[in-house]
Amino acid sequence: MMMRTGQALLLPANPWFIWGTLVGALSLNMLVQIALLGRSPWMPDFLALTLAFWTIHQPRRIGVGTAFTFGLILDVHHGSLLGQHALAYSVLSYLAIVIHRRVLWFDLPRQALHVLPLFAVTHALQWLARGMAGSGWAGWPALLAPGFEALLWPMATMLLLAPQRRAHDPDENRPI
Repeated sequence: MMMRTGQALLLPANPWFIWGTLVGALSLNMLVQIALLGRSPWMPDFLALTLAFWTIHQPRRIGVGTAFTFGLILDVHHGSLLGQHALAYSVLSYLAIVIHRRVLWFDLPRQALHVLPLFAVTHALQWLARGMAGSGWAGWPALLAPGFEALLWPMATMLLLAPQRRAHDPDENRPI
């Protein structure tokens, strides 16, 4: 695949870093729920953001099975309908794999526009599963969460790609 002009050559992603960021995002989701005494409907889903990022950037390492597993763990922690997050994250991962080659050709603001529908579908599936189980509508603030996740996409990209931008043996004569 040809690289865009001005795009940095990245080192391979460290598997420990990938799994560490996924566990960290899961922990952050859990801490946010505990700190707010329940999940606020407008709060972005950090695990969905991290899963989408790694599925787009490393589709051979992080896929639908990983998303399903993390979704089940989050379902158990939230005490919600078992499979609600698992279904939503699996669909998110599948859609991210489908568009991963296209998304990487764009700059960060356009990437955020491309992943916004993925986050909207993820939240819509969660609302639909909750609605079918008898839970009520979360309210209008729930429509803000996919937008906040898309707004966090450029920052997450810069943060999660930072370890891959360093050189193996840094010196002043090597530009990469």
